[in-house]
Amino acid sequence: MKNAIARLFRKEEQESPLEVSPFDKVLELRLEELVPNQFQPRTVFDEERISELAATIKEHGLLQPIIVRSQGTGYEIIAGERRFRAVTSLGWETIPAIVKEMSDETTAALALIENLQREELTPIEEAEAFERLLLIQGVTQEVLAKKLGKSQSTIANKLRLLKLPDTVRESLKRREITERHARALLPLKDDALQAQVLSEILERSFNVKETEQRVERLLTPKPQVKKRRKSFARDTRIALNTLRDSIDMIERTGLPIEKEEVDCEEYVEVRIRIAKARP
Repeated sequence: MKNAIARLFRKEEQESPLEVSPFDKVLELRLEELVPNQFQPRTVFDEERISELAATIKEHGLLQPIIVRSQGTGYEIIAGERRFRAVTSLGWETIPAIVKEMSDETTAALALIENLQREELTPIEEAEAFERLLLIQGVTQEVLAKKLGKSQSTIANKLRLLKLPDTVRESLKRREITERHARALLPLKDDALQAQVLSEILERSFNVKETEQRVERLLTPKPQVKKRRKSFARDTRIALNTLRDSIDMIERTGLPIEKEEVDCEEYVEVRIRIAKARP
């Protein structure tokens, strides 16, 4: 993480702002004075893992202080929100902390990189983190990839996930589907179709291959079935022409007549209505 942070801020010779030195003063801060990092990329915390951490802290104590910065009348957590949540669940009143001075830009970048390096973010949280880093740093995907030691395609593929509708993004954030499932939905440009396939994935436990096949079927145009109109046999044509001639002859006499031809699949239906008397 140190190298990534140094590359990000072009401080190759400097230590990471998150590193604790023997000269840093550890304070006991009241939990009520602390607020979560406003730039925290992780939106879903695993409560089971928080409970496990709390159990470890209860038995062995807190081995590493959290890092905070002054914010208004209190302090904002820079690193250590999981530890903060764990000791809160234990009912502690204070927590060991080191106060560092940092700008919003540095705070945001450090929060994002800390989580990225620990690989604890969901794919969609990673995508959101990359998007915010691009805005904070004002760099291209290629430059950001080099600074983080990742490939440009990795950054691009993560960012593509942000094009998915909220329903899919939330499912990915809750780890109900994998990143490959989510990427398989991207060719479907319609949000309703993506939501439909998402439901099928969850209900039928589709694997990635089955999801890709389902999407491909939805994208493949259905062949148009043309009804073949059967041609009339010679005798049928003669009969129809004879009948039509007869109707014409009746009409020439001035007798009111109504006629209708209905071309059905297997036959032609001719309907004739003749008045009983002249009007």
